[in-house]
Amino acid sequence: MSSGRALLDHATALLPRSVAPHSSLRVAAALEDEAGAVHPGVNVESASLGLTICAERNALFGALARGATRFVRLAIVSDRARPILPCGACRQVLLEHAPDLILVLAAPDGGVEELPLRELLPRPFLSWDKPS
Repeated sequence: MSSGRALLDHATALLPRSVAPHSSLRVAAALEDEAGAVHPGVNVESASLGLTICAERNALFGALARGATRFVRLAIVSDRARPILPCGACRQVLLEHAPDLILVLAAPDGGVEELPLRELLPRPFLSWDKPS
């Protein structure tokens, strides 16, 4: 398992691959699975905003497509000074596939901040309960 700083550095190296012609907000993510493999993701925007994909879901979906199923940490970076957190859609999907995920963020003092995903989505929707 890599350090939080190494995971952040991996995500930062991905920022130039972001495709953000509409918002100009570049975001990259590095998702670490339990085996220590790192799965990359960047945001990719579309003129039809509903077709845009966030870096976090891009990393998760790519990891799942490659057969990874257990995830431990997700580093998220942007080209802005303040740390960026996953949007609501990303929080929901990440929690469904990685309920114990730790988010790794660049702290304002230059250090590393780790935050449990569950703190960002305390009462998630997790199942399609059907009436009897």
